[in-house]
Parts: sequence; structure tokens; C-alpha cells
Amino acid sequence: MAKGDKVKRVLAFTGAAAFIAIAVNLLVSVINAHKDKWRKKKRGLLRSNVCVNLSAFEIHHLTDRIIAKSNEIHDLVASVHLENVSYENAVAPLADLEEFQYPLVQSCIFQKMVATSDEVRKASADAERILDSHFLMCRKREDVYRVIKAYDKKGEWLGPEAKRYVQSLVKDFERNGAGLTSSKRKEIESLSSQIEKLSLEFIQNLNNDNGFLFFSEAELPGMPSRFIESLDKSEQGKLKVFLKSHHVLPILEYCKIGSTRKSVAIAYCQRHGRENLAILKHLVHLRHKYAQLLGYSNYADYVTEPRMAKTSSKVFEFLEELSNNLSDLATTELNFLKDLKMKEEGDASFGMEDLAYYIKRAEELHYNLDMAEVRQYFPVNLVFSGIFKLLEDIFGLTFKEVKDVEVWHETVKLYAVLEFSSNDLLGYVYLDIFSRHGKFTHTCVLSLQNGSSSSKGIEQIPVTLLISHCPKQFDECPALLRFSDVICLFHEFTHVVHHICNRAAFSRFSGLNVEGDFVEMPSHLLENWCYENLSLKMMSGFHKDITKSITTEICKSLKKKRDLFSGLKLKQEVLTCLFDQIIHSRDNIDIVELLRHLHPKIMLGIPLLEGTNPASCLPRSAICYDATCYSQIWSEVFAADLFATKFQDDLLNLHAGLQFKKKAGGYREPFDILSDYLGRKPSIRPFVEIKARNSLPLAEIN
Repeated sequence: MAKGDKVKRVLAFTGAAAFIAIAVNLLVSVINAHKDKWRKKKRGLLRSNVCVNLSAFEIHHLTDRIIAKSNEIHDLVASVHLENVSYENAVAPLADLEEFQYPLVQSCIFQKMVATSDEVRKASADAERILDSHFLMCRKREDVYRVIKAYDKKGEWLGPEAKRYVQSLVKDFERNGAGLTSSKRKEIESLSSQIEKLSLEFIQNLNNDNGFLFFSEAELPGMPSRFIESLDKSEQGKLKVFLKSHHVLPILEYCKIGSTRKSVAIAYCQRHGRENLAILKHLVHLRHKYAQLLGYSNYADYVTEPRMAKTSSKVFEFLEELSNNLSDLATTELNFLKDLKMKEEGDASFGMEDLAYYIKRAEELHYNLDMAEVRQYFPVNLVFSGIFKLLEDIFGLTFKEVKDVEVWHETVKLYAVLEFSSNDLLGYVYLDIFSRHGKFTHTCVLSLQNGSSSSKGIEQIPVTLLISHCPKQFDECPALLRFSDVICLFHEFTHVVHHICNRAAFSRFSGLNVEGDFVEMPSHLLENWCYENLSLKMMSGFHKDITKSITTEICKSLKKKRDLFSGLKLKQEVLTCLFDQIIHSRDNIDIVELLRHLHPKIMLGIPLLEGTNPASCLPRSAICYDATCYSQIWSEVFAADLFATKFQDDLLNLHAGLQFKKKAGGYREPFDILSDYLGRKPSIRPFVEIKARNSLPLAEIN
């Protein structure tokens, strides 16, 4: 054997140990250098490798070092001779790399959402783009893939989590074109570029659309005066209605004249009809071609494979069963709305332009719920203390504020999350909840560090961040939250708990790194507490006297409002999901004919609006949610089963909460987790039954 080959073999066999040294040096040098600067100001966070106050220069420098070390480890694995491949020299270095680089990567990129400096936000966004490109390149490396594939073929015994990790590595490479011929890889690259370009063009067409319609004020009866006053006027005195959601949706809900609603609905669903319909058809064709090059029969199967559903056929089975279970409920609701239209307009014919309007009318006639009054019961601080208390009681946790630590803004707070029974530290959560200039404008949760342990037993503790835009209290003006904001915060806080409690040996399986159609399930489960009397009272108190919690009557009305006409609303969602799944599971399908046929079938005979363009009325199929539209409703349905089975009769069921905290995540398949937790296969029926209890004001009518 040549001397050079001997050196390579030594390097390969000692890859894991070498990596640990490299990773530790990287962490120590970056973190200590950063913390030295702040040592006199604030103390660092125990067991966290997250850097929260990097300058633009430090972000660029750390990005370069991450890429350099990543290349070094990938080159090390690639140098292993296939006949000498082992877990220690092939798999362990990559697993350890994922664990150690994750908090450093997040340190670079989370600042684009929260930093007070324009320069830092730009540097962070640049870092994300550069790192994304680098990691994509790593997932396409043929030399590394050959080594991992060779180890997988050896069939050595591994524990279940390590075995799934190896399988995940192999699949990750293959889904990015590794293993294909050079010509096919080039074709994959070309298709990916074309798909990205067309998707961007589709979005730009909709965003740049400035279409509008003119109406006289007499054609807009029922519209709020503030809406009328906000509209521009033509020289002839006509009111200008833009075909944007902030104009269209209010008209569909409030305008009393059906012909006006219909004109607006049709025009809205015809935006860039020819251009975007052609783009959608081309996109679908390219996606199928992309998937088929990778060995899949269609694009939907490619997309669903790494998700909980696994196959497109499973999604079809779910959607069809859900649609059938909703039909009786939706038919009853539709008949009610038709009767209401007959009373108001003397016409029982019912179109899609009538749906939102008559649902709103039924709500106004049968529910006297003033959402401005509801808001008076949700001061910001009280909502957060209530959320803490509920999560503590359900999951056996303790939230404890950590003082005098380094943060990126004076309003940011840090909480340690502890196991109540043992007082063991589980993780940390930063709360950046108040509005300020330059900050990300939506409520969300970011994972900063995953809870995992390296091949050498070095453990990392979960660290997460919740971003929101709560109002601050000024003088005598209380900081109050809308009820929708309360739901959103509770939803996102459940992601915090899920991230902190989902621990795994491998970073790839910990935190929120679970299947895309499973990750929202815990949060949808906990949303149910936002509609229950006991939990709402724990999160509320009249802002002038917080000892007066929200009334039982308001709690009941909020729950009814949530489920009002849920059968018809869910049928609309099923229609979108089926359309999306069909076009991405079959090639060369007539998209316009498909929607014309599918619409009345799912929507109980309500026809598609004349001239409607599928690309405009169902844009999610073209962008962002291609073949995954089903994920939201999928999560809601199975979350309802969990709630009905485990918590509905005992909202503070600590035993059920502890079980769920222990089981919900890790390397196991989600269906196995749910079946184990429920003691049976998950079911659709509880979801439909919950919705049917409060769907439309049938109780008042009867």
C-alpha cells in the first residue's frame, strides 16, 4: 500500500475523533471570542452554543468557518476506502457535524428576523443564502454518498435510531440526485432552476396585479362606512375596488347585492388567467418530470415520501374519507343558508359568491359576540402567565425567568424550562414579543439549538425563540390582545414545548425536525384549550379588574363561532387539497376540466364560478404548498382525535400530558407514535363529531 493511502486510511479511521477536536475548537474559538466582548455586560447562557449578538463582520466570518469545517468533514468522509467503511469513520462524523454546526448556523441566520441593525439583518440574510447553497451542494456530493451507501449495504446491526439516521442520510442524497448518471443530474439541475423561475414568475404576476372594478355606492349596500371611505373615486364618482384580498374579502362578506359579489368573485379568480394557468400547467409537467428522473411515479409520491402520509394514495384515502364524513353536516348547513337567502332575496339558487356573505349573516343573526369586547379580557401579561400555567399543569413543566443574560434587545426575556418533578433543566426559550422597527412581522418559533448527544456523549440542550408583535402598554392604555392573537400565541408556545421536550440522540430527529404533516399536530391539539371555559379563564381577566375573568357565555360563543358552518368550510379545504393532489399525481391532465368536474362533486352541487381560473382561485397548488395542501387539515383532524380521547373530559390531565410529552417526536414514525398513545389507529370521526356539535345555529332554530 502506498504511503499516501496509509495516511488516508488513518485519517478515515480516526474521523470521528478528529471531528470532535475540530468542532470543539470551532465552538470554543467562536463562542469565547464573542463572549469576551460581552463579559463585562452580561453573562453567557449555560450549556448554550448560540451566539445572540454577532456583528455583521462576525456573521460573515462565522459563515466562512462553518463552510470550511463542513467541507473538511465531508472531504474526510469521502476519503474513506469503501472496503474499510464503518459507522465510526462514515456516519458518526456527519451526525456530529449536524449537531455541532446547527447552533452556529442558527446564530448567523436568526438575526435577519430580530436584529436592530440594518447591516446585521442584511449580513444574516446573506449568510442564510450562502449556507443554504452550501448545504444543498453537500447533499449532492457523489463521493460522500458512495461511502454512506457502501456502509448501508454492509447491513451492520444498529440501534433503531442510528439505523433510521443512516437510511435518512442515504435517502437525502438520493432525493437530491446522488446516484444518477451525470446527464440526469444535469437535467435535474435544469428542471430545478426552471421550476424556481416559474414559481417566482407566478408569484410576481399575482403580486403585481393591479386590476380593479368600479361600483357606485348604491351597488355596495351593507359595506361598513370605513370601507367606503377608504376607496378611491373616479371622476364620475364611481368607487374603485382593487382585486386584492383586503378589498375582495370584505365585499364577499358584507355586500348585500349578489350581482356585485359575483362580479368581484369572478374577477378576482380570473387574475392573470392565461399567463398563470399556462405557468401552472408547465410547473406541474416539470415537477412530474423531476420526480420521475429520481425514480418516483409522480411528483406527489416524491413529496409525500418523507412525510407522515408516505404516499399520495394515503392522502387520497384520507381526503375522500373526510369528505364523505362531512357530507351530511355540510348538506344541512347548505340548506340552512339557502333558506336564509330565500328569506332575504327571494331566491334559493346558491353560488360560491353567496357562501361567505350568508355565513356572516347567520353569525350576525344568531351570535351577539362583540370581538372588541372580548379583547378587553386579554391583557398581554395575563395571557402569557396563563399560557405558562396551563403548559406547566398539562406537561409537568416549570418556566423560570433567567435574569442578567445577554440578549439582542432590552425587551427580550429568557426563560429556563424545567422538569417540575425533578427540577432538571430541559431547555431555554427566548421571548421577543413586542413590536419594533425592522423586526419580522409575524408570530413564529425558531429553533436555535437542538437537544441531542454526539457519538462521544456530548449533550446539547434545546434552545428556542418565540417572535411575536404584541402591543406595549403606554400610560393608561392597556396592552390588549385580539382573541386571534391569543390562539396564535398558544399555538406557537406549543411549538416551544415540543422543541424543548423532543430529545433524540441525533440532531436530525430532535426539536421540530419531524415530518412536515406532523409538526403542527401538537399545536393544533393545544389550540383546543383556547375554546374551553376552564383554560380561557386561566388566560383572561378584565383589564380594569383582572380578578374578573371572561364570562362563561363568551367562552361558549367563541367555541360556536369557531365551528360555525365548519362542514362547508372544510369541504372547501378538501376541494383545494384534492385538486392539488390530483394534478401532482397524474401527468397531462386538463386542469380546467378537472376543477369544473371536481367543484360541484365536493361542494354539494354548487358550480364553479363561470370563467374561474384554477391558477388564481387555488394558487397554493402552484406555489409553496405543491402536493402538500393536505398537511394543515391532516394535522387538525388527528389532533382532534388526541384531544377527544385524552383531554376533552379532563383538560388538566397530567398523566396524558406527560405521556404525550414523552412520545411526541424522536425517530419513530408518527403513525406508530399516535397509535401507541391512543391504543388504536387514529380516526377521523372525533374531528367531525366535534365540529358537528357547534356547526351553525341549529340549536337556536330547533
